[in-house]
Formats: sequence, structure tokens, C-alpha cells
Amino acid sequence: MTNWETRPEPVGPTPWRFLPASEWPDEDLVNLGADLEPSTVIAAYRLGVFPMEVTGLPGVLGWWSPTPRGILPLDGLRVTKSMRQSAKRYEIRVDTCFTRVMRECANPERESGWITEEFIRAYTKLHEMGWAHSIEAFDKSGEIAGGLYGIRVGRLFAGESMFFKQRDASKVALMALVDLMKTSGMALLDVQWCTEHLATLGCIEIPRHEYLTRVAEAVGS
Repeated sequence: MTNWETRPEPVGPTPWRFLPASEWPDEDLVNLGADLEPSTVIAAYRLGVFPMEVTGLPGVLGWWSPTPRGILPLDGLRVTKSMRQSAKRYEIRVDTCFTRVMRECANPERESGWITEEFIRAYTKLHEMGWAHSIEAFDKSGEIAGGLYGIRVGRLFAGESMFFKQRDASKVALMALVDLMKTSGMALLDVQWCTEHLATLGCIEIPRHEYLTRVAEAVGS
């Protein structure tokens, strides 16, 4: 049984107060400070917010709620012929090497890398508690070819980052995630920002207020 199939360990209340959505500025960055303790991080995702460092403010946590918000409708993933062919070359595994996936996503050679050791420690702890998950694609020789990771809260999966070393490997991992979410009765796949690349896979943008409504329904708050 993978972490995906087990109930996560409970987290207590966070000692931090996040600004309510009614007080957020009309920009992506909505809060500063706090910490990466499990109770704080999970409280944030329940509110439609996620942590990431702020450019120019090293060591300062930023809490983000993009406007508009990028999501991937579970019935909207665009699967090309190439992706279907690539899927035959890989074996999908779930939660077998979470920290490895995070470190691949944190590769400093990648453009716009932001994942620090602090984030790796924090999300590995969340993985051990059953909140954070990785989907991995391995090639026929047993080498990891790509993957992704994120946070699951109720019927929400908040995708954080993905990587690939071989053709279409991250896309195949995404295909597997969507299938897993469907079979698990989940409702919302958050991708934070809808980049040009993600848009080719079927990601769309929705107004922030609509996302907040959807996330509240998905996490049961």
C-alpha cells in the first residue's frame, strides 16, 4: 500500500494567521512570513495558498494565490499519440522515491529553480505523514525518467513541480496522476500558473474567486 492509499496523519492548528481572501491584494503574492511546519502548510493549501520563496528576499517565505489560477480539468488532459506511445516505455510507480523526485525538480541547472533544502525537508516530512505524494516514471532498465510531486488534501491535488530526463516522461507521469485522481474520486488538480507548456496539455485559467470556491469544496472546508 502506498502513502496515496492511506489516511494522512492529522495536523494540529497553525499558530499563524493568514490574511483572509477579502484582504488579499490583487496580485499573486498574498502573505509573507510564517514557517513550513506541517500544520502551517496544510492550512495554507486548504485556503488556496501555497509557499514559495520571494525573489529578492532570500529566506523570506512568500504565500501565493495566483490570479488567475491554473488548473487542469480531469476530463481535459490532452493526450497525444506521442504520449500514448511513450507511456508504453515507462513503468509508473507512486510514492517510491519522493525525495529523489523533489531533488530532481530542484536541480540548480533548471531554469527558474526555487526549491531549497528547507522545502525538501518540509515536504519530505509531509510525505512521511501521508500528505505529499510523487508519481514516478521509470524506464525499462529501472532508471527514473521523470516524475512530479504535490500535496493531496481531500479531493484536491496541488501539483508543485515536475521533471523529465527522457522524452515525455513527465507527461506520462501526469497522465498517471489524472487516472489516479479519477479512480480516487478526486475533483481538483491545481497547477498554480498556467504556462504555455501546461496549456498545451489542457490546463486552463480560472478567476481566483472561482478557484477558492472549488478548493473549499474539494478539501471539505
